[in-house]
Amino acid sequence: MGLQDVKKADPEELREFMKLLLRDVRAMEQMLEDGMFETGVRRIGAEQELFLIDDAYKPAKMALEVLEAIDDEHFTTELGQFNIEYNLDPILFGGTCLRDLDKQLKELLVMAREGARSVGADVVMTGILPTLSLENLSLDWMTPNPRYYALNDALCRQAGATYKFNIKGADEFRVEHDNVMLESCNTSFQVHFQVGPEEFANLYNVAQVNAAPVLAVATNSPLLLGKRLWHETRIALFQQSIDTRGTSGHRQRLPRVSFGSKWLDDGVLDIVREDVTRFRLLISTEIDGDPFEAIARGEAPSLRAFRMHNGTVYRWNRACYGILEGKPHLRIENRVLPSGPTTMDEMANAAFWFGVMTGVAEEVPDVRAAMDFDDAKTNFLGAARYGLGTSLQWLDGKSYPAADLIVQHLVPMARGALKMRGLDPDDVDMYLDVIEERARSGKTGSRWQLDSFQNMKDGRALHEKLSAVTAATVRRQVGGEPVHTWELASTREGAQWRHDFSHVGQFMTTDLFTVNEHELVDLVASVMDWQHVKHVPVEDENDQLVGLVTYRTILRYLIRKGPSEDPVPVSQIMTRDVFTASPDTTTLEIIKLMREHMLSCVPIVEKGRLVGLVTQEDLLDVARDLLLEGLGGG
Repeated sequence: MGLQDVKKADPEELREFMKLLLRDVRAMEQMLEDGMFETGVRRIGAEQELFLIDDAYKPAKMALEVLEAIDDEHFTTELGQFNIEYNLDPILFGGTCLRDLDKQLKELLVMAREGARSVGADVVMTGILPTLSLENLSLDWMTPNPRYYALNDALCRQAGATYKFNIKGADEFRVEHDNVMLESCNTSFQVHFQVGPEEFANLYNVAQVNAAPVLAVATNSPLLLGKRLWHETRIALFQQSIDTRGTSGHRQRLPRVSFGSKWLDDGVLDIVREDVTRFRLLISTEIDGDPFEAIARGEAPSLRAFRMHNGTVYRWNRACYGILEGKPHLRIENRVLPSGPTTMDEMANAAFWFGVMTGVAEEVPDVRAAMDFDDAKTNFLGAARYGLGTSLQWLDGKSYPAADLIVQHLVPMARGALKMRGLDPDDVDMYLDVIEERARSGKTGSRWQLDSFQNMKDGRALHEKLSAVTAATVRRQVGGEPVHTWELASTREGAQWRHDFSHVGQFMTTDLFTVNEHELVDLVASVMDWQHVKHVPVEDENDQLVGLVTYRTILRYLIRKGPSEDPVPVSQIMTRDVFTASPDTTTLEIIKLMREHMLSCVPIVEKGRLVGLVTQEDLLDVARDLLLEGLGGG
């Protein structure tokens, strides 16, 4: 998330900060003119984001405790208290760089896991944690850091009252949320590629072209809050989670999370100037020192104002400025790749990206002449939606199934390019073999999660399936074998019953049949008959719970019904004083409530809206599973 020591800013402070930002841009212009940037040197690096989980495989609100236990400068916080991140050291591109990057990736992951386990948590690499719930996405779960609070306040102020999410896949995700915490559902494996200023424009365009095939074979984020959505749901979720655009007529505005709108023509300043022009300042920080004074001394300026603003614009391929050993340099940051499923999978993804970056640049002098930008963007969205199931328009003007393009053309190209650049041939073959086998089999991380979820046909509840997928992911990650070799998850791998049924939100029925208070009683009776349900909640025009009709209510109505054939509205027979509970009500509390008031069901309400229903049958199912677990029946 970038620089940490920030503050909220009033309009006057933001104007002052804009002066500093514009000064940094002018300083960068001079640095480019004077040839100050490092050239002829290629380095690679990466950032690893992780989820923290408890012993029930649910999010653990323990980032600060885990970081204190790890106590290493490579590690830092992220937006949610269930996330941490670590940064790998930059490595020269060549020789054993892939193996060396992999070694540090694994060593720091071991540190993260040991630190987490020392305080009762664990870590998992996955693009979106399957067991996340909306309860984990309140401001109470935000990391207590001024930067995150300031960003949330600024983005919410620009967005208006709420963020609206609408993502369609096999299921549909439609939610309104009042803060930016849904952004914390995403974790990635961000890869860096240092480039010279003279080659920046061409290589950035190459990165845009390569984003689609690299993502198609790397997807690992198909499940969000129990919904099966895109193969890489992160792409849609991240954009919508901080989308501050209005809906004013025909005006076109880029979101802060973006693939971009056109090819890069001149160089890095194209991106810098566009981002300053299009995106408002959100936060500010104290700036010490004048960049022009540093340049005059022959030193690399920090360009702190630029880096602050750049950290609030989230292009999927982002331009980065850095200083190493006193020399300023430029990097392309690939933000496309999800976290996981294993370090082997991540390094294979990274090697593939480095290889196609190098190979495409060598094969195609100018990708702008070979592909329309809209095709590159369409490819990217298709890869996010469908993974290896998409078709890709390629630089030769032909369309290919993604797997065929990867296996038949891009993997051989990447092999040749990496070996020509002097990378260890055995390392290149080891990592690219993983990509080839994954593409041939179609078994990406997303495909494994979806197939595991679909394969659980033993009547288990949704939360049990999500727990099992997460538990199986953790166990297989520790083994380290790439995802295309994994067996599907089983419900037996999930959390034990003491975790599964502690709160009603974990087992309540969410697929509900409801009616409006003005509809016919006959409709309620038909719903009960057709759908085999005994309880039908009643809602008003604003989707607020206003009553409940039970099977007994219908029976009483039919017994007392007179000879009149006049249509009777539901409002005349429904129970208005309904006992309700929230998703975090404990199972013991709901049992006590139902026993004391002789209730056959309890509607579960959150913020006035109906989100579920707990019935006597649900509690009997819980009791059955508890007995089976206690008797060793599984």
